[in-house]
Order: sequence, then C-alpha cells, then structure tokens
Amino acid sequence: MSASKPKVYIEILREIRSIIKEDGLAAGDKIPSERELAERLQAGRSSVREALRALELLGIIETRRGEGTFIKDFRDNDLVEILGTFILQDKNAISDLTEMNKLLEYNALQVLLAKDREAELKELRDRLKQETMAHAAFMTELMKLSDNFLLYRIWTVVSEYVKLIQPKHESGPQAVYEEIIDGLLSKDENRVFQSFYTLAHKESAD
Repeated sequence: MSASKPKVYIEILREIRSIIKEDGLAAGDKIPSERELAERLQAGRSSVREALRALELLGIIETRRGEGTFIKDFRDNDLVEILGTFILQDKNAISDLTEMNKLLEYNALQVLLAKDREAELKELRDRLKQETMAHAAFMTELMKLSDNFLLYRIWTVVSEYVKLIQPKHESGPQAVYEEIIDGLLSKDENRVFQSFYTLAHKESAD
C-alpha cells in the first residue's frame, strides 16, 4: 500500500465528519448516499465506500437495506466494550479512568452551582421520589443541566468504560442523590460535595 492511500482515506473520513456536522446530523439521522458523498467530496466512489465501510465496522454508522445509511449512537454498539478489553488490562488505566470520571462529575457540580436551574432540579428531585434512578442516569441529568456540551460528551464516553469496571455503579443511594440536589438548590457547596464524596466512597467500596 502506498503512503498516499492512507492519507486520502483519512482525509475522506475527516470530510465525512465535517459533512455530518455541517448538515446538523445526529444519531438516528440518515447520511448522504455514497454517490452524493463522492460528488460533494469530489472523490472516487471506491474511496468513499472504503471510508463508509470503516465507519460501519466501528459502529458509527449502520446500513439498512432499502433505506440508506444512518448514524448510530456509539452507546448502542460494542465498540466501547471491545476497546475496554484492551485498555482495561492496565491497572493504572483503570485507576486513571475512575479518577477522571469523578473529576468530570465534580466539575459538572461546580458548573451547576453557578447556574440557575431551580425548576429543573426540583423536577428531578420529584422524579427521584417516584423512581429508582441509576447512578449513570442521575449524573446524565446533572450533566445536561450543567449545559456544557463538551463536558457532557467526554463524561459520557468515560462513564461507559466505568460501567465495564464497576457493574454495581448502576445502582445508587437515592437519599444521597436528593442531598446533592438540595445542596445545589440552596447553593450550599459544602453540602453538595460532602454528599458527592459520600457517594463516590460508597461506590469505590462496592
């Protein structure tokens, strides 16, 4: 294989990613056809087909017979689990991963303390009184309320790996969740983080 071919291949992948962004496409949306992409990128259809095949193998897109090609939610495929079997062989990587997850959650709480999300937090507290919420689901709600898209996306990826390490991470004490929310509502930083550390310590011990 020549040195130029991989560069063309990578460039097409980047251009497809740019098209997805420019067109405002998200998980579940249909992407342009192979022919349309080739025309927009002014590239050979064989090169575009190769790039699309790689994206499909990675679980980023899926082809539905008779319908077209659609963007997948990365959490719906096995990519994270497959990569995790390699990455999580390293004890240091496991430690770093759990630490990073806690830091991201801590930062989300800090951001939330500076925002006015009273109505949304009260609604979340009411939901907790009626349903048992998993840790990931609870933190997802708080991440969204922090209104920092990059923080949310990074945490989403990291938390998927954490679930591979700590299956019990899915369950959490509802009373502590409510304490965190009450602390956020009253803008009581000490209350928020004391509750957060209680939660983090409990999950580490499980």
